[in-house]
Amino acid sequence: MFHVPHAWRVRAGPMASDDLAGNNGAFIVPLLEAGCMANIIASNGEGWEHVSVSMPYRAPTWEEMNMVKDMFWDIDDCVVQYHPPKVDYVNLHPYCLHMWRPTVEVMPRPPKWMVG
Repeated sequence: MFHVPHAWRVRAGPMASDDLAGNNGAFIVPLLEAGCMANIIASNGEGWEHVSVSMPYRAPTWEEMNMVKDMFWDIDDCVVQYHPPKVDYVNLHPYCLHMWRPTVEVMPRPPKWMVG
């Protein structure tokens, strides 16, 4: 289930929202194990849950993305990072990665033995 860490919600400035925004909004989340802060935008709508994760000077690591995944989704949820065709590629921030989860369809997954 998709959920947001309301304690880290941005509540002032141009990206501000309050808890009435539900699972939509901007968040500044400390990644304690990584020793840094992540800028996160979360949204749900049009059949998708989405989280973008950016850092000021580098892209998030695999471990950091895992930490964020566990903050915004349940441990049993499966989310993906897409690599779209070049014609659909958009890069608005050089150090931003995205996670997606469909809400209407069941996302296909390879067998467990192929992933590990």
